[in-house]
Amino acid sequence: NCHCSFELVESIPCDMAYETNSTTMKPLYQAWMGLLNMTQERIHVASYYWSLKGEDINVNDSSSEQGEDILKKFESLLMENVSVYIATSLPTLAVNSTDLKVLKEKGAHVRRINFGHLTKGVLHSKFWIVDMKHMYIGSANMDWRSFSQVKEVGAVIYNCSCLAKDLWKTFRTYWDLGHANATVPSSWPSNYSTKINKYRPLEVQFNGTLTTAYFSASPPAFCPKGRTPDLISIIDVINDAEEYVYVSVMEYFPTTRFSHPAKYWPDIDNALRRVAFNHNVQIRLLISCWLHTDPSMFHYLQSLRALSDPHTNITIDVKIFIVPVLNHTNIPFGRVNHNKYMVTDKVAYVGTSNWSKDYFSTTAGVGLIINQTSTDPQRKKPVIQEQLKNLFERDWNSKYSVNMEDLHGQKDCVWEE
Repeated sequence: NCHCSFELVESIPCDMAYETNSTTMKPLYQAWMGLLNMTQERIHVASYYWSLKGEDINVNDSSSEQGEDILKKFESLLMENVSVYIATSLPTLAVNSTDLKVLKEKGAHVRRINFGHLTKGVLHSKFWIVDMKHMYIGSANMDWRSFSQVKEVGAVIYNCSCLAKDLWKTFRTYWDLGHANATVPSSWPSNYSTKINKYRPLEVQFNGTLTTAYFSASPPAFCPKGRTPDLISIIDVINDAEEYVYVSVMEYFPTTRFSHPAKYWPDIDNALRRVAFNHNVQIRLLISCWLHTDPSMFHYLQSLRALSDPHTNITIDVKIFIVPVLNHTNIPFGRVNHNKYMVTDKVAYVGTSNWSKDYFSTTAGVGLIINQTSTDPQRKKPVIQEQLKNLFERDWNSKYSVNMEDLHGQKDCVWEE
């Protein structure tokens, strides 16, 4: 039995104030720096791309300092003979980042996995494994904007080798296919398989409280024997809810997003409708809107909300979360709520995928599914589900969440005081 500690972490973009005394979690920068300071032997990082310096995108802005600190810390670990393994997507985004070149020159092991060739997707996972016992998983990329310009949520687990070894198996599925002419095995060798899944989650202690936990993965082709596919986990979490399902994701599309013409894909949508309709589970969706939002998304959200009916106790609420751009217009691809989590009366789910078909069928991602049951009446800290719910409610009730009809068909989602 592992005795682990767990904390939720987040980034709140600069110049974005909440009410005094609002719920807050440990800042992502602090958590990552803490993990790097703990690293003794080796660190494994899976990330979509790397861009930890402002100059990568020709931005000279003091808000890139924390990212640059993190990169320097990786460099200094390499100087101290820590082994650094990096799995990233090929081709990486159109950034002129030299991060990986610099780290490679200093001895980091880097593999760019060609998911386009392997599954017609990308490697979109975001997780770390430190010394085979500490982990980070969440919405943040290895990008300086993740600390200061983009709103992120993640989880850090300490001293938890039993889960770390399991997450490492997923890392290995990427790493071992990181060579030219690699193909996805039709059946993965048995050393990739796991016994930890939705049917048999691992029993651990998190912060002294009995917890069950497991990692899911996508796409299904990257789920060796025993690994629960991420989509199955999400639907399972929704189906098990008895009171509420609160979801905070950047994008929500019951369709494909990257194949044209788009195909309809109602898997998650149906699960939400079903529990709202059959079991009167309260649904709340907090979806992001920013410069790059496809306005067709609002039709799908309106269709979900149209099912809501107080007379029959069907409750489906949707709000749109807008990070104010303010004087940060010089920074591309910033100022958005990038969260990918869900919380119900039973389960906390922290993932790395947006909610549309491609993320579950072709793109690599991971999810962490946690169920904490505390029987201790003197409990000092709320169980993880409550902590995540408090975070959700802070955002839901904040001035940055607007009702869809208050957007006035606004396509650019500019937040106004």
